[in-house]
Amino acid sequence: MSIRLQDVLNHPTLAAADPIVRAAAGRAARTQLRWVHSSEILDIAPLLDGGELLLTGGEALALASEDRRVTYIHQLAERGVAALAIETGVALPSLPSLMVSAAEAAGLPLIELRKVVPFVSVMQAINSSLVSESVSQLRQADEASHAMAVELAHGGGLDRILAVLAGIAHAEVTLASLTGVTLASAAPENTIVGDTAGSSISAPQEYARLIRIDVPVRGILAAQLVLRVPADEDENLARTAGKRSVDILALAMLQRMSPGLREVAGAALIRAVDSGSQPWRLQQLASAAGIPASEPLAAVVVRSDLSQQLRSSVEQLLARAARFHASYVDNAELLAVVGLAGDAPEESRQRLLAALLELPAMDGMQAAVGPLATGISDAPWSLSEAKLTLELAAPREEPGPGGGGWLHPVVDAEAFAVERLAVQSLDPDQRRTFVRQQLGALLDHDAQRHSRLLDTLAVWMDSGCNTALAARELHVERQSMHQRLRRIFDLCGGDPRTTGRLAALHLAARLARLS
Repeated sequence: MSIRLQDVLNHPTLAAADPIVRAAAGRAARTQLRWVHSSEILDIAPLLDGGELLLTGGEALALASEDRRVTYIHQLAERGVAALAIETGVALPSLPSLMVSAAEAAGLPLIELRKVVPFVSVMQAINSSLVSESVSQLRQADEASHAMAVELAHGGGLDRILAVLAGIAHAEVTLASLTGVTLASAAPENTIVGDTAGSSISAPQEYARLIRIDVPVRGILAAQLVLRVPADEDENLARTAGKRSVDILALAMLQRMSPGLREVAGAALIRAVDSGSQPWRLQQLASAAGIPASEPLAAVVVRSDLSQQLRSSVEQLLARAARFHASYVDNAELLAVVGLAGDAPEESRQRLLAALLELPAMDGMQAAVGPLATGISDAPWSLSEAKLTLELAAPREEPGPGGGGWLHPVVDAEAFAVERLAVQSLDPDQRRTFVRQQLGALLDHDAQRHSRLLDTLAVWMDSGCNTALAARELHVERQSMHQRLRRIFDLCGGDPRTTGRLAALHLAARLARLS
């Protein structure tokens, strides 16, 4: 008999904490638990398997920013955590409203523990009951794995192998490539298979639960197994059986699906590009991945705490926008090389930048497109420049209402060519000395008057010395902009357009933003 969240909330050890469900209350009675775990670490999600009730004292959350708290909720929901219980008190008097809203939107039951209870006692009491259930689930999962291996040995295809898993897990099962293409699917008898590969699914069975399990082939992520478990079925059995089936599915893909091998070779290529392998090795892997070794390309780096959600969107975008591509996901970072049109590579690269800007907005998502590379041998350089660009474009205080930094969600490495060159050619002391020599009086004025004239100068120069455009960028009246510029010119020894110092001042203003 599965143990439900509501049963645990009513257990004497946890009921003493006076728990109240603040978000996704409708799911509490149906949510099944696999384990109870406690942690104060905000980056705990990658260490969890899904199905856990996570207990936390809230001290780390009390010190975290609003964005980090919301990301914490998203990460736990994406990982498949069953519920989150937070103890409120002196450090965290109440649950932040943004966390409650995020949990409600993600369907993650969020529980406030209004009194202090020893988490160790709760875990000992509940987990002892869960252990016996887990033994039964493991036995059934091993039976499923054995039956799938027998099916594979007798020549069964992926659909027939998945049918074995679907029958034992009582769930609809889909195996999808990283680009979202369905490789195989199956369902229990008398059930119509729905589209489980996507992120928005209309379930015939009310409150169906999605379980996603990565399937690596030879250590490289190659596909994703998705189980769609009806509310009245045992999702812990489905999760355990799905994890037990990964090796069988990987073997079946190796034996029968050569396109999957191309994806594996592509991932191996990106790892080699990231590590700076020798050109001959890159050319060898590019050939195996179906990528022309001498075609123009650009590297792409995408960083997000929600890499699993983002991966499918990026892969589908690259499949549409690129002549060819290969990618690899490493925790919260997706790396890719993207083929560009040989007759107009720079135009193709600009289209890639525009396409990336259309990605769905996600908390903390940042991306950079590296410089144009003439072939796979130059891919490590393009990738390293893209990574450096993300570091240089890290959010900083920005002039104008709201601030927020000068990092757009997607940045072009070519827009940071000056900064990249300076960082690689000058040490920090040399950069500071140059900035001081060119802008010393302006820097002193800003420090003494708490003004933002340096920001004004930088925006004006970045706009091509277009006063009207700079005023719009800074959200100030044109007359105010002229007044600021007059003061800047006085501090800098005159209008730089007539003194020959324009290039030096522009370089100094850009380098000052790196400090």
